[in-house]
Amino acid sequence: MSKKRVMCCGTFDYLHPGHLSFIAQAAALGDELYVVVARDANVQRIKGHLPDHCEDDRRASIARLPEVDDVRLGYPGQNLLRVVGDIAPHIIALGYDQGRPPGLTAAFPDCEIVVLQPHHPEKFKSSLYRAQSD
Repeated sequence: MSKKRVMCCGTFDYLHPGHLSFIAQAAALGDELYVVVARDANVQRIKGHLPDHCEDDRRASIARLPEVDDVRLGYPGQNLLRVVGDIAPHIIALGYDQGRPPGLTAAFPDCEIVVLQPHHPEKFKSSLYRAQSD
């Protein structure tokens, strides 16, 4: 029997306890955890600002976590579903504040989508860390 692959995505700027909870919850859903770290240019396009930490540093931080089996940068550009096809996950774990990418369900109808629980979002959100660093 093949291992159950779980995939999650995020910016992961200022790796904090909320992110660690997100990763742990995602890892608990299957046998292998694949994490996709957003490209700097995609963060700029989607959030309207660059992350404070570059994509390579954010990827390296995630790679050090013991729950993570594979970490990679997403593709540049607007085809956010391309990396899903590469990984072919059984489950995609979304953060409580992440929207479902358009076309995800239609493109991957057999993939289960699970929305994870927040971890004290009033204290642990990258935007709060970002505001403190200004």
